[in-house]
Amino acid sequence: MVGVFRRSLSFPNKTPNRPSKPPISHHIRSISLPCRSHPLISQLKDEITELKTWSCRPDNRTSAWLCDGLSRLKDVHDALHDILQLPQTHELLSQKREWVEKLLEDFLLFVDVYGIFQTSSLALKEEQLAARVALRRKDDSKIAMYLKGRKKMAKEIAKLVSSIRCVGRYSFPVSAFVSIADTELAGVISDVIEVTVSVSLALFNGISISFISRKPSWIGLKLSKKAKKVKIEESIKEFQQIGEANMVGLRKKGDEEVRMVLKGMQDLERCIADVESSSEKAFRSLINTRVSLLNTLTK
Repeated sequence: MVGVFRRSLSFPNKTPNRPSKPPISHHIRSISLPCRSHPLISQLKDEITELKTWSCRPDNRTSAWLCDGLSRLKDVHDALHDILQLPQTHELLSQKREWVEKLLEDFLLFVDVYGIFQTSSLALKEEQLAARVALRRKDDSKIAMYLKGRKKMAKEIAKLVSSIRCVGRYSFPVSAFVSIADTELAGVISDVIEVTVSVSLALFNGISISFISRKPSWIGLKLSKKAKKVKIEESIKEFQQIGEANMVGLRKKGDEEVRMVLKGMQDLERCIADVESSSEKAFRSLINTRVSLLNTLTK
């Protein structure tokens, strides 16, 4: 009886210890998993979602709508800039040099086309002022030169569209990223490029189409990985209101009609200034993003 009793005491002392190890081991593994996004990543995702929503609602394509998109684009790149300052981001990107170099190429192209657009916008502002003087004097020859120059500028801006479509064609394999956090970061950077392409197409198409044609057209925007084609009215409302028909044959127009055209030109100048200012801010944020990417390879 005593021997049996001792064996029964030793048995229950072992059984409680057996199941205690798995829970401790399991608990440690669950802590190491990245179950929550970094707050900056979450913020960037929200801003990307808002910008995608903006691009899908081109029902009222005004200069204010365009400036809103450019402002949102700046916010997206400012948020990405903050993420690129994080130590963990530096650690990841320093190990993915090939991918970062491709990103640098894309952002260099963004910077180049926005730089060209800035130059064209400033030139257009100057031409608008000269055209107003010509309108007051009813100088048909100067107005003809203005219209010719405006069409030439519009064609130059239209060429930027082809350049923008070349961005983002390189995709780094998801299998190259080890952790969930790394995969998430790669995903949001790809999304940033996607929405940058979307806003840029709206900007360059909107300006160029407005000065070349007044007819709606089909355009295939690379808005998502599914490469959906959407039918949109590309031109910007205010940029269409002063067309060639309003400005030719000034000597045959009455003073009141000329005053109306002058008012329209002044409104157009304000819109051009607003778009130029908004695009410049987006341009600077693109430069900052590229510099931050470059720093991940040099530090």
